[in-house]
Amino acid sequence: MTISPDIKQRIQLLRQQLQKASYAYYVLDDPIMEDAIYDQLYRELEQLETENPQFITPDSPTQRVGDQPASQFISVTHNIPLYSLENAFNLEELKAWEKRWKKYSKKEEFTSIEYVCELKIDGSALALTYENGLLIRGVTRGDGTTGEDITQNVRTIRSIPLKLNLDNPPPIVEVRGEAFLPLDEFDRINQKREEKQEALFANPRNAAAGTLRQLDPKIVDQRRLQFFAYTLHLQDTGIKTQWDSLNYLQNSGFLVNPHRKLCQSLEAVADYFQQWETARKDLLYMTDGVVVKINDYALQTALGFTQKFPRWAIALKYPAEEAVTLVQDIIVNVGRTGAVTPMAVMQPVHIAGTTVQKATLHNSDRIAQLDIRVGDTVVIRKAGEIIPEVVRVLEELRPPHSQPYRMPDRCPECHSPLKRPPKEAVIRCMNLSCRAILRGSLVHWASRDALDIRGLGEKIVVLLINNQLVNSIADLYYLTPEKIADLERMGSKSAHKLIEAIDSSKQQPYFRVLYGLGIRYVGSVTASLLAENFPNIDQLSQASYASLSSVYGIGEEIAQSIIDWFSIEKNCDFIQQLKEVGLQLETTPPKMTTVEVSLTSFSGKTFVITGTLPTLKRNEAKALIVEAGGKVTGSISKKTDYLLVGENAGSKLTQAEKLGITQLSETDFLTLLKSD
Repeated sequence: MTISPDIKQRIQLLRQQLQKASYAYYVLDDPIMEDAIYDQLYRELEQLETENPQFITPDSPTQRVGDQPASQFISVTHNIPLYSLENAFNLEELKAWEKRWKKYSKKEEFTSIEYVCELKIDGSALALTYENGLLIRGVTRGDGTTGEDITQNVRTIRSIPLKLNLDNPPPIVEVRGEAFLPLDEFDRINQKREEKQEALFANPRNAAAGTLRQLDPKIVDQRRLQFFAYTLHLQDTGIKTQWDSLNYLQNSGFLVNPHRKLCQSLEAVADYFQQWETARKDLLYMTDGVVVKINDYALQTALGFTQKFPRWAIALKYPAEEAVTLVQDIIVNVGRTGAVTPMAVMQPVHIAGTTVQKATLHNSDRIAQLDIRVGDTVVIRKAGEIIPEVVRVLEELRPPHSQPYRMPDRCPECHSPLKRPPKEAVIRCMNLSCRAILRGSLVHWASRDALDIRGLGEKIVVLLINNQLVNSIADLYYLTPEKIADLERMGSKSAHKLIEAIDSSKQQPYFRVLYGLGIRYVGSVTASLLAENFPNIDQLSQASYASLSSVYGIGEEIAQSIIDWFSIEKNCDFIQQLKEVGLQLETTPPKMTTVEVSLTSFSGKTFVITGTLPTLKRNEAKALIVEAGGKVTGSISKKTDYLLVGENAGSKLTQAEKLGITQLSETDFLTLLKSD
């Protein structure tokens, strides 16, 4: 069989990059790569070596367990090795793990298997030794066999007891767990570092690792690390399960994660995993998965270990928030404002629960900063878990002879010259007749938060434009079923439904029309503010800069953008067209019913929403609160009046209970909303 030289080169590049990352993490304590990225590159290398075993060499990262620890602290050999955990990245891999350990055990039947599930904390592993109940040593994981003695730093962590809370403590006990930084503490530290113009920590895990290796314990004490205990090594106690060990640790004075769960089946484990995939966003610390352990110690002992992992435990990881892929092409899209946005077209990759093939590169400045090229290996993430973006390029994996990318100087849609306005980072097509601008404007107009025209998606918009049926938004309202019935994917029934949806959009309130206009910087919230303060379109079009900018929430940039928009004659003609077809261009005073009068009971009240509500979406609940005169914030404080609680409520519920804040179910909320 002939092996492509590209495969051999890829293997060599992957080894070099993984070795650099491993050295930076374990020896220099200066990580250059997130765990999820390392895992993905490692798995790619592992697969390539499995398929091409002739290329396996002794120095490959797949052939050794770990690296040497840093040398600033005294090295200590662990009495019991700290094994890493095998990773599963979906429920199918979890099922495969169960099949493997059952097959290895050679036992034909398992009548009752219990699993202990614990949230996988994103921090730094520690091994703590107690003699006669007193803490005598705290050691980092290191390479699993040898770590570093950081006892003085460990003693500063308030959730690690200096003396066990036991009347008759055992002579020797070793406790394993994870040191981590709570998110609020991480933000506080980075804020202080920014004030001092120091480099910011990339994430809480890096900050925790860096803190633990400070030579001055006073600095460690100031950073308020926390510690969750999760493993107990203790002989002759009668403890026979992991669950009992966790209870023992808690009774001994350790902080044990309160969200642990004893599961009677793998199905229950899957439910726990899926529950926390959403609920983890409300936690006060980072977690990237669930650790699953067989509960029974006797079965753990029988299964033992592989060269790298315990057979009786596995880490079930959540979909990576970052991933590695290859850039196949770089293209540009023209949006409704004429902004030309470069996009990376990549090999499909699974990230945050979806398959991603395109990622934004923002603008020409970002391209220059990244120096991204076709053929590059890149790290991507979902910004806010919605929009994929390229985070960085792994230049070490760049193929030879790659060429820098240059932005086009003409619009790819209408071929007009592109310009970069002063003080802007984007280049724009200035041709208002550009088909791309029209397409984007129509899609925005029909979107859910604007006119909410069901059935008018981008594909139908393209058909309407290509068949020269619409040249402006106003043209939508002159369409008839007969004009569009013969379009591809349409038909008579669909045509009638679409025209009905377009006609119904005439009843959408004024603030939605304002948002649909697509004025720069005017989002849905700003549109509502404008509608409240300028109750018809004529008042808004004639508003002065001073009157606009005096509205709370309307800044100088927004005010100037509104004035600029209405100064264009074509836009004023467009407003006249909307008037002629019957759009709502003024705020209509609502009829005051009993229910609506009672809504004023929310005036001045502050709400926080947590968990998944049975029927309402969060934005729907928020809209009801705002319409009733209340406001919604993202965090609990003494000023919070109500906590609206759904299923899988997180830490906000605990905070609310501590502060005595009134909790409402969805039913309670709707009842209160409609009460006299």
